[in-house]
Amino acid sequence: MSDHLYYDRLTQDAPFLTQNGRLSERLVDKIILQLNRVYPQVLSNKEAEKFRNPKLPLRTRLSDLLKHLQQKGDSECQQFYRALQNNADKLYTALPSRKNMKTSNPSDESTELEKIILNDRGPVFFLTCFSVAAGLAYLMYYSNPEEKSIGAAKKVLGFTAIGFSRHIKRFLISYLEDSSTKY
Repeated sequence: MSDHLYYDRLTQDAPFLTQNGRLSERLVDKIILQLNRVYPQVLSNKEAEKFRNPKLPLRTRLSDLLKHLQQKGDSECQQFYRALQNNADKLYTALPSRKNMKTSNPSDESTELEKIILNDRGPVFFLTCFSVAAGLAYLMYYSNPEEKSIGAAKKVLGFTAIGFSRHIKRFLISYLEDSSTKY
């Protein structure tokens, strides 16, 4: 991925944002105020006053703001996108860079499909897994290593230890060892 993701996105979106009628003066003021108050490292008070100057046309102020943010760096461009999303979500979703991201990344669709497939196991699978876990917990809680139980069952538990963690393996293999010393 590029080190200047938001910088590049802002370069791509600048013509779209500066078109007449895209952003109102009120909306631009809200974005500038948010960048100034919430993220003071992005815009100082003096810079915010400069970009809110009503004597200059809105399009000029907006293009100057976008250039200023690009000069400051990628994190400042990211803060602009956050402010834009907070104040104009519909416009944010209509940005050309957002549309390109949606069409250029088909792997997102495949991961969504994989999530559906992986989660489509049903309640029987859940109950089976829960029963196995509850059975092992019950076995560990109520087991007494000094008691001797049936040898064949111990062998089965010894073989099932292959797929479990170290703590459970030791517990299950102890049954196998007990049965081998008995016979």
